[in-house]
Amino acid sequence: MQVKDRVLEALEGHRGTYFSGEALAKELQVSRNAVWKAIRQLRDQGYPIHAVSNRGYSLAPDSAMLSPQSIAPFLTVPGLQVEVQPVVTSTNQVLRQRAEEGAHEGLALVAVTQTAGRGRRDHSFFSPPDSGLYLSFLLRPDLSARDALSLTTCAAASVALAIEECAGVDAKIKWVNDVFCHGKKVCGILTEAALDLETGGLQYAIVGIGVNLFPPKGGFPPELPEAGAVFPTRPQGLEGRSQLAGSILNHFFSFYPHLKDKPFFADYRRRSLVLGQEITVLEGGQTRTAFALDLERDFSLRVRETDGTIHTLSSGEVRVRPAHG
Repeated sequence: MQVKDRVLEALEGHRGTYFSGEALAKELQVSRNAVWKAIRQLRDQGYPIHAVSNRGYSLAPDSAMLSPQSIAPFLTVPGLQVEVQPVVTSTNQVLRQRAEEGAHEGLALVAVTQTAGRGRRDHSFFSPPDSGLYLSFLLRPDLSARDALSLTTCAAASVALAIEECAGVDAKIKWVNDVFCHGKKVCGILTEAALDLETGGLQYAIVGIGVNLFPPKGGFPPELPEAGAVFPTRPQGLEGRSQLAGSILNHFFSFYPHLKDKPFFADYRRRSLVLGQEITVLEGGQTRTAFALDLERDFSLRVRETDGTIHTLSSGEVRVRPAHG
């Protein structure tokens, strides 16, 4: 770890507290000149570090900069390796390459912005800088391809719980992978996996999560009428990115060891946006109307068709039909 990163770690762990250059140098076992150079580098990167004579250096309590050091104080689960990059094509794409190179489970990548973010069905995911949280993590689960849906639903429940915990905002889940707040979509989840042909299980899986914390400058594009933000009008949401990232990871990786038991099923079902609603089903290039009855333990959706037949959906996309009246 570079001196710059170690200085940042010390300041992030005690925001608002002043450390003298001498104290930092002694704690990190480097020279005072190395500390001064590290502070200058961090300031050049945009970190709001205050310097006061006879007191030292302090990171502003309301710093919105995103870094592994800013996320670390909020993590309660062990064994995760968190990296932050300012710009990537797609966090999923970068982690796929890392997975193929042999990276270990628990590697999490956060980006400030994505230039080619993607959602399900190869839809693009709008990922402007400094308005959202773009996070992917690498898994190597003992799981069959048939049960991989549990990864997506676990992530959806984790995001909903984290939003409620960090923002105090009610979160709902639209089957199977979208999280809504204030009636608008604030999060999309994309799970991708590589199959082990010998075992029929997953070689690795990557769970990608994009959360809109507040509207971007100029608002959302007109082609995204469903898009919304956790904080529709409050830019304070940006300051909570590190806390939200930590909370999502905490919830997911506390559920993950017990994935086959689905301990998050009740949290997911209780927040369903579609149960008890008339829905539009988009499947195989066709659309039809149905009624969402319940959620099965494998997270398939039990529906009643217009002709009265009842069956389950394990794939496809649904939309809640507006109420008549």
